[in-house]
Amino acid sequence: MTEVWILGGTGRSGRAIAAELLRRGIGPVLVGRDAGRLAEAAAGLRPAGTGAAGGLRTVVAGSVAGTADAIRRERPAVVVNTIGPFIETAAPLLEACRPSSHYLDLANDLAAVAATLGRSRAFTDAGRTAVTGAGFGVTATESVVVKLCEGRPAPRRARVDMVPSLAVEAGAVGDALAGTIVEGLPGVAGGGRFQGRRYRGGRLAPARLGGDPIRLVLPDGSTVTTASMPLGELMAAQRASGAADVVAASSEAPSSPLVRAVLPAATALLAIGPVRAFARRRLAAVRFTARPKPREHSWGHAVVQWPDGSTREGWLRVGEAQAFTAAVPAEVVRRLLDGEGKPGAYTPAALFGSALAESCGGEYRLEEPGLAQRPH
Repeated sequence: MTEVWILGGTGRSGRAIAAELLRRGIGPVLVGRDAGRLAEAAAGLRPAGTGAAGGLRTVVAGSVAGTADAIRRERPAVVVNTIGPFIETAAPLLEACRPSSHYLDLANDLAAVAATLGRSRAFTDAGRTAVTGAGFGVTATESVVVKLCEGRPAPRRARVDMVPSLAVEAGAVGDALAGTIVEGLPGVAGGGRFQGRRYRGGRLAPARLGGDPIRLVLPDGSTVTTASMPLGELMAAQRASGAADVVAASSEAPSSPLVRAVLPAATALLAIGPVRAFARRRLAAVRFTARPKPREHSWGHAVVQWPDGSTREGWLRVGEAQAFTAAVPAEVVRRLLDGEGKPGAYTPAALFGSALAESCGGEYRLEEPGLAQRPH
């Protein structure tokens, strides 16, 4: 079967990825829990070059387990998982895909990315490909690292920063995002479940949440503050560079001294199961108000330093972060269908190189050697 299934096909990411696939001449199958919402989403999508409604096939599955059963039964060529929390949903779906389907997800939490990459041997043995982190944060930052390190030995240090510009749709946070936020880093080496992480000496080590804050001057002249967060970008950057010491940071991380001071106590409470469950329910019910993107472009940034003291810095400029998060999975799917992948588990640029981001509308800007700031 050559079908491409999008799990969570009625959500914002699922619909956007479906539209990008259609622009590439690929008609996806939308998978979700609600038949009515699936039909509405399918009717709103149109194949490239036609004026007719999409008429896309839909599959109703009431749970992750039910979705896994459907994958085993129907054996689609590629499964795109947009359903979080990925640390909860990825494992059963990966097992369902491994015998007959390629797998892709949008995870950027360190626990989920690490767990999927840890299945590389199983996917290699099965002759299938798993791609994790196929969204803005991992792909944009990892791609800059790959670009900077092309043809060079492993650097000593690296720092990556993601600076998304994201238009927000009105609606609730939802359980998927709430779970990703409050569940911490279960099973991740190098520290506690609710601690930050960085790489020291080639190993994951504890780090302060919101630590290592720096003020970045973007190539467009605007400024942002980024601070460290234990996201999937951290592992992707270390694997792409081979650097012993790596920090991953985000403009979305809390960076004020007051907030950073209270974070350890606040996150310690989440170690209490009932408190964590309560926080997850309450956070899931919080509603967003719609707001436009805060700046014209989103940026991935990296600075790397080699043992001889030489340093390189680079940027990847893309448009709105959600649009890039739709384009990358669609382009990866197209390449997998065309037989361009290879067996195993990967992050996007590790599989397809720095040119992948350019094929999705990204533009690199590399600083001259000697002008870059030192990575922390």
